[in-house]
Amino acid sequence: MEKKAWFEEWFDTPYYHILYKNRDDDEARRFIGNLVNDLRLPAHAEVLDLACGKGRHSVTLSQFGFRVTGADLSPNSIGQAKACSPEGIEFIVHDMREVITGKKFDAVFNLFTSFGYFDGMADNKKMLRSVHSMLREKGILVIDFMNSTRIIRDLVASEIKQIDGITFRISRKYDGSHIFKRIQFEADGRSHDHTERVQGLKLSDFISLLEESGFSILRTFGDFDLHPFNESDSDRLIIVAQRI
Repeated sequence: MEKKAWFEEWFDTPYYHILYKNRDDDEARRFIGNLVNDLRLPAHAEVLDLACGKGRHSVTLSQFGFRVTGADLSPNSIGQAKACSPEGIEFIVHDMREVITGKKFDAVFNLFTSFGYFDGMADNKKMLRSVHSMLREKGILVIDFMNSTRIIRDLVASEIKQIDGITFRISRKYDGSHIFKRIQFEADGRSHDHTERVQGLKLSDFISLLEESGFSILRTFGDFDLHPFNESDSDRLIIVAQRI
């Protein structure tokens, strides 16, 4: 049997959701509100929350009146999204590298560093080309990524987090192309060992990827309040691109 990719295995465990349970929902709602004000999408636009997790951004997008599809590779996450979200949002198990057949969108949102999980650039390009084909003419793609320059510079080598009775031992490193985050813990009578691996992509990398995939970058932001991006000290790299 072919071994699952790290993100297929780790994101589909209940422990992933325990480790990241304290994500700030109010911050996420404020971020979506800021994006909606900036993008000025048409009323009742059809939007895709790509790599939606448990659907926290999908719910907020729906509250703004958009017709929302949430897609994620993790059946566990999609199951929780369906169980905990209001009616009217379509949630599907889906690989972001593939086209959702029979769907066209006015905007696609790829949020909270849900990009660059792969070994090389080929899968990034495949994902972007799939998004391009699903967007309507002049449709919008929003990518919310970490500011790799700052993350790599200030990398915390190790830490311990205790959540819900579980002690997570976390270590990090950068190998020149990927940022690794190893997560070790004991739970349910056995040892667990997962490693997140995300490409340390910079703005220059995104410019090349997006241009090659048929997008034009409209603007960039450096945080959830949409302040200008500064590579040395911004918290995030948020890119608004348009299908051309």
